[in-house]
Amino acid sequence: APVLVSDQPAGKAKKPQASQASLIPKVRVRTSVAAQRSRRLVFLGRTEASRKVSLKAETPGRIVAVPAAEGSRVRRGNLIVRLAIDDRRARFGEAEAVLRQRRMEYQAARELTARKFRSKVKLAEAEANLEAAKAGRARAAVEIRRTAIVAPFDGILDARVVEVGDFVKIGNPVATFIDLTPIRVTGHVSELNIGRLTTGMKAAVKLVDGKSAEGVIRFVASEAHETTRTFKIQVEIANAGRAMVAGMTAEISIPLAPVAAHKVSPAVLGLSDAGQVGIKTVGADGRVQFHGVDIIDEDSAGIWITGRDGRLSARVTLITVGHEFVKAGQAVQPFPEKDPALTKLGGDGS
Repeated sequence: APVLVSDQPAGKAKKPQASQASLIPKVRVRTSVAAQRSRRLVFLGRTEASRKVSLKAETPGRIVAVPAAEGSRVRRGNLIVRLAIDDRRARFGEAEAVLRQRRMEYQAARELTARKFRSKVKLAEAEANLEAAKAGRARAAVEIRRTAIVAPFDGILDARVVEVGDFVKIGNPVATFIDLTPIRVTGHVSELNIGRLTTGMKAAVKLVDGKSAEGVIRFVASEAHETTRTFKIQVEIANAGRAMVAGMTAEISIPLAPVAAHKVSPAVLGLSDAGQVGIKTVGADGRVQFHGVDIIDEDSAGIWITGRDGRLSARVTLITVGHEFVKAGQAVQPFPEKDPALTKLGGDGS
């Protein structure tokens, strides 16, 4: 029979092996119960004018007056730029004279045709000449009206690119006109959140200068941007006092339906092997479970989290200390946070 040889020194007692229970890591835990918490979708946007038009010349001419100053508020119909009339009034007078002549010719043709002294063809020709004269007078009147470029609505003359003496052709820009009542705040929402938004929902807006206001969503895009895969939304704000101006960075906050959420300390968050943010809990079988979470809100006392895809129970045994040293599926010995018997935790469970 083989002889067993021990390398244990004679006369020295053999060290007892550690018990199975002593090798199981110890963790501190507390019971966390979910509560209803209102969610808010927060993202950045930019203020924009609700209406912005580029006023252009509709007839050629020399600028003779610019009564409206840049940055001034102008009522609808008020003059912004005036062009020289030149010979337009003379042409209108000529068109008026031609029209009177054509009316007389048409009336005479009707009477002669009724007496059968003139054919119906001649009557139709006289009628066509009359209509052409009416059109000529209308064109002359329109040319005169186009020398006055006026405000299309109540708004602000944001920029004027012409001065007295400039000559403009048809289509040349003369001014930019905007409307800031109401004002709009435009932002972009991710694919994950666009389904939560609809027109008519309330939204809060805060500008970088500290000004804030309430508004409603007036537009939600139905197609994502090709590059960013985000969806455009617009929040409309009354802006009656014109306290907000266009082009400012703004924070848009939209309240969503409340959900069941857990309030925890940021210290309990960790990462899975795949890099997912989450928490660790102890299941009914005494083993560690990892749950991916979303942060929906935060305050001075902690953060509010929900489980991704609704996989976090309303009542969990949350690991608050020692979660860094244990992995999902590992057996642990849970101890309440305030248990005085547990004074030190480590990766070896000591």
